[in-house]
Amino acid sequence: MSESPTERAASPVILQSTDDLLAERGKVHGEFKDHARVTQGLKLVMQNEGRYGLLPLHHREALEMIVHKIGRILAGDPNHRDHWDDIAGYARLVSQRIPAELDAAQPRKEGA
Repeated sequence: MSESPTERAASPVILQSTDDLLAERGKVHGEFKDHARVTQGLKLVMQNEGRYGLLPLHHREALEMIVHKIGRILAGDPNHRDHWDDIAGYARLVSQRIPAELDAAQPRKEGA
């Protein structure tokens, strides 16, 4: 049974090979082994700080994603704007979830 013209037109476009994709990403993110070395080193520093384990999961996840982006900056293209925007985005996600009563930056009421 042959495909109809509609079925042929709806066929998926041939995607880049995995190797092509990795080579393209490597131009922006750097060598994977370099990124892994930097990122894992920074994560170890964070995880060895006493308060790290006390943080809520969303704080820890944001910190790890920020470190991941820092690893890309240090191992890859430091002028790739998306790395920097992602860091700001992860920080914002946490900032939006800090309840006002816990926000140390908020001015305290007199007598409180």
